[in-house]
Amino acid sequence: MASLDVEVVALSECLVSRGFGLDLGGIGIPGIHYNLKGTGKMLLSNKLWVNLKPHTLIVVPPNTPFRIEAAQLPGKNATLRLVDGRLQKNIKGDIHRFVAGDDNPEILLICGFFTAVYGASAELFSSVECPIVEQFDEDHRLEATLKEALSELVAQEAGSGAMSSALLKQVIITLLRRSLTSVASWVEQFALLSDCQIARAFAEMAAHPGKGHSVDSLAKTACLSRSSFMIRFVSTVGKSPIMILRELRMRQASRQLRLNHLSIEQIARDAGYDSRSSFVRAFRKSFNCDPSEYREKLGKGDRGILAHSAD
Repeated sequence: MASLDVEVVALSECLVSRGFGLDLGGIGIPGIHYNLKGTGKMLLSNKLWVNLKPHTLIVVPPNTPFRIEAAQLPGKNATLRLVDGRLQKNIKGDIHRFVAGDDNPEILLICGFFTAVYGASAELFSSVECPIVEQFDEDHRLEATLKEALSELVAQEAGSGAMSSALLKQVIITLLRRSLTSVASWVEQFALLSDCQIARAFAEMAAHPGKGHSVDSLAKTACLSRSSFMIRFVSTVGKSPIMILRELRMRQASRQLRLNHLSIEQIARDAGYDSRSSFVRAFRKSFNCDPSEYREKLGKGDRGILAHSAD
């Protein structure tokens, strides 16, 4: 888990009273939603219902709209009143508060939108297509951790963003630990974490992408034969080790280009390329532009290019 990097993009509170529903649209990154109190349900993409009770944790896939509905009182059949949370502008510091109903909410969720990258290359949740639903309890202390993350952002003290990201990382790690023992189908997404030999080779590439790695050297790091290593790596990661190595090198290069003080030749050497020309060809294949053009666009404030990941 040491190679896991978590960044908080946004944290929010969702409060829903009985008889109300809160509609929220999809966002392009995964969301994690933890129910602190109350019962109800969450509707995802207008087709999948998930029951909510205290300590239910749901990871919502990117671009998935959802609605939160509080449980009705027994015998009540009142018409559900829907509130479009996207129209609300209730913000305190970096905290968004979405409210549907009165001052006595039945449901209180802490919601976060985040990126989680393993080894600077494997985005663990970006390709999740189905929601991840797990039930925790008070002993896991996720509630206290998420509340502390919210408090950090509200306080707006020095380092509050970094502290909130570190706290959310604790929550993600707790979920990933669950993936090592759960029989749910979603755990297949994190097979890399359960194969310690493949993870060892992956971590070596992630830590030193510029080294002269080969399939043979990586197989030796994993303590596997060449053929067994290749089969297990592709099965676990979904790509060959050389493809992953190229992605790691290109991500390192893109980060160094953003620093804007290293020469293209130095960045090429750091990425393990003997010549500038071979590095430029590899970079162009990944980002559809030359390194110098990439740096120039960043200097002009064009951040859209960063969304194009190495393929």
